[in-house]
Amino acid sequence: MSEEARVREQICDLAKSLFDRGLTHGSTGNISARTSDGGLLVSPTGTSFGRLDPSRLSRVDSEGRHVSGDKPTKEMPLHTSFYDTRSQAGAVVHLHSCHAVAWSMMPDVNEDDFLPPLTPYAIMQLGRVKLLPFFRPGDPAMGEAVRGLAGKRTAVMLANHGPVVAGKDVEAACNAIEELEATARLAMLTCGCRPRQLKAEEILDLVTTFNVEWEA
Repeated sequence: MSEEARVREQICDLAKSLFDRGLTHGSTGNISARTSDGGLLVSPTGTSFGRLDPSRLSRVDSEGRHVSGDKPTKEMPLHTSFYDTRSQAGAVVHLHSCHAVAWSMMPDVNEDDFLPPLTPYAIMQLGRVKLLPFFRPGDPAMGEAVRGLAGKRTAVMLANHGPVVAGKDVEAACNAIEELEATARLAMLTCGCRPRQLKAEEILDLVTTFNVEWEA
């Protein structure tokens, strides 16, 4: 099996796992991975994560031209904004996961640090998550907002919409976005209960030990 064939299978397998566990629903969400020639494999527009076909994934060349497969997701500007600003990004995942979306609607959420420091794992896998304002789905302005971060964040949360995470490969990106959703769920479960959060020195220890990108 070629490397590209392996990545095609991995995209579909991990997308189905996310769908089967309710982390995205219907035809929501999109996923992409960088290819060895600088192009992208992308989930097609209007498709379900539960029923992706490896042979029908969109293939986009290094110039951004659709060269094979079904028509790519309308959120392409969102994906390319991560690849263009983060050279280490090998995959991007966008979900409409319920608890992350719910937490984005809370009135006192910190826009520069979307997730409260409840466990070490979100810090280790995501760093600080930026909450972006609401955009119409497919609006190229979403991509411009990510570009405005100049590659300093691996993850953003689109308000009232869903999280977007870049990782070194498909598995890393999927693992990180699952951690984002799990932390948002904890935040909703403990909302109003004044839970114990990690202390500043505990966060600093994690950032230093695990070489986490931790932009203010």
